[in-house]
Amino acid sequence: MKFYLPILFCLAFDGIGAQETPVVVIERETIRTVDTGAALVNPAMGWTMHFYSNVPANYGSQLEPSDILEDFPGLSTVYLRLPWAYLEPEEGKFNWAILDTPAQRWIAKGKRIAFRFTTSENWMKYATPEWVKNAGAKGTFYEFNRGRVPMSQTWDPIFDDPIYLEKLNAFLAAAAKRYDENPNVAFIDVGTYGMWGEGHTFMSSQQDNIALQKLHIDLHQKHFKKTLLCISDDFAGHDIPGKNFPITDYALSRGVTLRDDSILVQPPPRSWYHAEMAQSFWPTLPVILEHEHYAGSKGRQAWSGELLLKSVEDYHASFMSIHGQPREILNENRETIDKINLRMGYRLQPMEVSWPKSVKIGTPQVFKVEWTWSNQGVAPCYPGGYPCLTIKDEKGGIVSVLSDESLDMRCLKVGAPGVNPITKWESAFTIGLVAPTTKPGNYDLFISVGSRDGTPQIALPLDGHDGQRRYRLGKITLEAP
Repeated sequence: MKFYLPILFCLAFDGIGAQETPVVVIERETIRTVDTGAALVNPAMGWTMHFYSNVPANYGSQLEPSDILEDFPGLSTVYLRLPWAYLEPEEGKFNWAILDTPAQRWIAKGKRIAFRFTTSENWMKYATPEWVKNAGAKGTFYEFNRGRVPMSQTWDPIFDDPIYLEKLNAFLAAAAKRYDENPNVAFIDVGTYGMWGEGHTFMSSQQDNIALQKLHIDLHQKHFKKTLLCISDDFAGHDIPGKNFPITDYALSRGVTLRDDSILVQPPPRSWYHAEMAQSFWPTLPVILEHEHYAGSKGRQAWSGELLLKSVEDYHASFMSIHGQPREILNENRETIDKINLRMGYRLQPMEVSWPKSVKIGTPQVFKVEWTWSNQGVAPCYPGGYPCLTIKDEKGGIVSVLSDESLDMRCLKVGAPGVNPITKWESAFTIGLVAPTTKPGNYDLFISVGSRDGTPQIALPLDGHDGQRRYRLGKITLEAP
């Protein structure tokens, strides 16, 4: 819902001699927008649904092929976390269909995907394919929470063994050829070191070593040059609080972001440990949160919708997981989910827009637009974006596209709950006379945020959506030059 405020704006010009000063009256249209409260699906933010959570049967794989959870508000990303052994069961023979099949269901609806490839699991013997061991890679058997043993049902590679690294390097090269620079991929975890890909081995083969952690970060960066990479907070220790650690400082220096895999694992007051750590990351990189398996968290009386929302605020999180049966989580936490959708990531709103009710066509006639912008989310608009006005005729045809690339939405400040810093901006535009020919008349005016060329890319919480992420503001009259 919007309401309109006509404003008279007067410009005075110098007169001649004793003559009265002529006054040109420019009538303006001003609107103040109202947030619709809608969940927004935008780049670099949103709910990430665990289609595979290490074990292929968990959780999205239980959905019907036609079920893409369109009823879950704000779901933007499908997360596919699997052991390497499922993806390359024989050397050089890849099972990409296990990823691409679910991925295409959501990509077809404009959603994105994310990955973690693991090499150590406590529920299967060879998360690293057995053929790697048979090729001569050194490793060790272990028992969960006991360490190394002569024989067991779980095996870890030595994470810097030359043969293991040779085979892993080839696998990551093949994966990067397929998924790096892919616009459908939101992020990839550095998951090839440690139990469940979380960057630690204290519960398994006891190889914890910062040199190994750096090695696997570097190996991912060698192949994934364009895709956002992240590491688990557990690289620094799963329950050690603090802001700066050598490994997370290293990751940050390399442009690798942080995910916390440990939200609501334990009851309060130990609901999470690393919000302080996230403060170094969120100003420049999106922070990802993963809550504990929903059933397990409830069973330990660790679950709290209020705390889940607080974790988004404390971490300035851009992503939050759906780690369990999706509709069970939705049905039991709808109020919390709706509150999180108003804050998670970024939420751009033009609080007020003012423009002349009529403008003349053609240069050098310039008209000014005044707008006040706010980011009502907890994180910056990392993809950036530029405000744009689009003028359309009564048939929906585009008459003029006016983009201001001097204001990047990435620069909007982030506020605390209930505090929305605003940015006031003035843009100057000209309605072209030729190429294409612009005719006088009354037109509809739309607002959008997107690329420099005026392509809309970011959803706004406004009414009047045209189906292409443009939102109707009102009317404008174009006059003959």
